[in-house]
Amino acid sequence: MAEWSIEEAEKLYGVSRWGGGYFTIGENGNVHVTPVPADPSIRIDFKAVLDEIRDEGVQFPVVVRFHDVLRSQVANLNTIFRDTIAEAEYNGQYHGVYPVKVNQMREVVEEIVDAGEPFNYGLEAGSKAELITVLALNTNEESLTVLNGYKDEEFMKLALLGRKLGRRIVVVIEKYSELTLLVKTSKELGIEPIIGMRSKMTVKGRGKWESSGGERAKFGLTVAEILKAARYLREEGMEHCFKLLHFHIGSQLTDIRSVKEAMTEGARIYAELHKLGFPLDYVDVGGGLGIDYDGSASTNESSRNYNMQEYVADVVYGMKEVCDQEGVPHPNLVSESGRAITAHHSCVITEIVGEIRSDMAEVDTTPVDGEHVFVRNIRELCETFDTQTNMQEVFNDASQWKEQAMDAFKLRVLSLDELGKIETLYWRIMIRLRDYYSTADYVPEEIQGLDYSLSSQYLANFSVFQSAADTWAIDQLLPVVPVTRMNEKPDVNCSLVDITCDSDGKIDQFTVGREITDILPMHKLKKDEPYYVGLFLTGAYQDVMGDMHNLFGRLNEVHIYSYDDDPQDFYIEEVVKGSSVQDVLEIMQYNPRAMASDVKRMIDRQISSGNLNPREAVKWTDFYENCLSGYTYMKTRS
Repeated sequence: MAEWSIEEAEKLYGVSRWGGGYFTIGENGNVHVTPVPADPSIRIDFKAVLDEIRDEGVQFPVVVRFHDVLRSQVANLNTIFRDTIAEAEYNGQYHGVYPVKVNQMREVVEEIVDAGEPFNYGLEAGSKAELITVLALNTNEESLTVLNGYKDEEFMKLALLGRKLGRRIVVVIEKYSELTLLVKTSKELGIEPIIGMRSKMTVKGRGKWESSGGERAKFGLTVAEILKAARYLREEGMEHCFKLLHFHIGSQLTDIRSVKEAMTEGARIYAELHKLGFPLDYVDVGGGLGIDYDGSASTNESSRNYNMQEYVADVVYGMKEVCDQEGVPHPNLVSESGRAITAHHSCVITEIVGEIRSDMAEVDTTPVDGEHVFVRNIRELCETFDTQTNMQEVFNDASQWKEQAMDAFKLRVLSLDELGKIETLYWRIMIRLRDYYSTADYVPEEIQGLDYSLSSQYLANFSVFQSAADTWAIDQLLPVVPVTRMNEKPDVNCSLVDITCDSDGKIDQFTVGREITDILPMHKLKKDEPYYVGLFLTGAYQDVMGDMHNLFGRLNEVHIYSYDDDPQDFYIEEVVKGSSVQDVLEIMQYNPRAMASDVKRMIDRQISSGNLNPREAVKWTDFYENCLSGYTYMKTRS
């Protein structure tokens, strides 16, 4: 084995750069997890987690949730806000809310609510179903429940029910007609609402989601509409219900300057409203706190050029500066960070079940009498490779003969066997060209593509559309690394393809070093030894955005808690079974029981016709029914 070090592995895979203090490469080459960075004595070897998952009989692929990571992020955000507010001598308080749309899984939301209890950390809902959920879960009367999104009368009544239950529920007005509906409904029921208004900002965030902010934003009121709405509330004798100003300039903000600019604009709107006689209690700065998917700490779309501490400081000090200048009170601050809370706690672990490579199959290229001149030419080029002086010409000749050979085959001039020989010799030449240029100072543009052409496609037992939807839909970059063997030098360049029957089911964008590439160095597969790859930072959106493509359904889940008294520093608290075939069929309105009966009738007919004996028929019937109740993904080694 070539010399290789953990330091080199870290440079290549960048685990510490995107790991957020939670993930590193251990000296044994395995991913290690420090679920509570404040207590580095607790350190979990991911290999031990995999071993225990297998011992539990849980089939891969799996979602692995580290609940302590989730709790740590909740505590981090709230503690940093509290400490910064104290340091800045800011007179307001922090009342954060978690937007459940980012990950609506019950276990996730319950964990966030529990971890946030000491901080009065609340929830945000953007749909009727989410509101019904948070009414049941957010029982802390001191925390906020912020309601965003478009609302109908039923939505308003549910919000007012929450007020009747003594809850601090803020209805954020997204368009003027919502305000008149809310006023009408609240007066009919005799329940006073807490009203917020979302401002359309001129500032736009930078990054993939920058179009969600600015004057063309989907949600919110213009300044003129805010003034109209505030005065309407005054006319209705409800100006005291107007308690919160909201703004949001985009998700996954990449550049801290956008935050600074937004705070200046939002604070000025708040100050002017206060001077007009609307003494608001809260300013909600929305979401946008980004995470570093690619580990570059830059303004790349999959990164951000700041950390949580810097973000919070710009929010607190930015608001304080404007308020002090304008001589108005410091409002309580609200933020709606979701991605930053949930992304790190969850990852998808899949097993590589095969390899696809263009040059894998070879045919015998021994010369035979009467073979076509194309075969002789490309064989001669391959045999004299070491004596060639112009490698660019070698590439051009080999490529031309391969193209001409295919044309000749279509015209029935070349046999299939001869075409196979040419293909085999062509790939041998390409491999040698790649090796030749691997240490060259200059690589011609055409030859630069050989790394990709000669790379493997590792077949991963999962569905991109279910478990990494954003990589397909919006080219979101997720960290992808082997979970073990990083103490070995990787010797195979790969992209990942999934087991769906869709050609788009692939991942071919990776962080390698500090660059974004279309191939990722991994290790050769070993016979009878599973090779596991992790997709990390999947806790935000990826958990909940998958569809039913190919009817694969949800993955098995394993919930991990740290435990200092355990020899491995963790235990599996819960295994949540993923979708069975029957589950996904029922979602798509099939009747699995009727389908099983139909197949049994067909099997019975085969018994009657003598094509099946009864013992075989029972086995096939049981097999079909077992498949209905089984996991939707490929079964691999136990």
